[in-house]
Amino acid sequence: MLAIKLGNVEIEVDEDGFIQDPALWNEEVAKALAFTEGVNELGEDHWKVVNYLRDHYLKFQIAPMIRKLCKETGFSLKYIYELFPSGPAKGACKVAGLPKPTGCV
Repeated sequence: MLAIKLGNVEIEVDEDGFIQDPALWNEEVAKALAFTEGVNELGEDHWKVVNYLRDHYLKFQIAPMIRKLCKETGFSLKYIYELFPSGPAKGACKVAGLPKPTGCV
C-alpha cells in the first residue's frame, strides 16, 4: 500500500492513487490528489463536480453514472474532461476521495 503525505498526516492510497479511507478526505487532500492528476488549481466548477460526487457517494455508497453527473452539475462530459483530463472516474472521483469506481462513472 502506498501513502501520500500532507503536512503531518499520511493517507493510504491504492496503486492508482485512490484513497483507501474516504473518511480521511478533506479539501487539502483533494488539492493534493488533484495535483497528481495534473490539475494544479481547483476552481468553482471543479468543486461543483467534486462535491456532487462526494455527496452522491456518501448517500448511496457508489459513484453516480456519467449521465447523472452531467445532468446534476449541468456540465457536458466534454467539459468535465476539460476540468479533469483523466476523466470523471480516474480524475474526478479520485479528487473527491471516492474509492476506485468499478465502471459506474
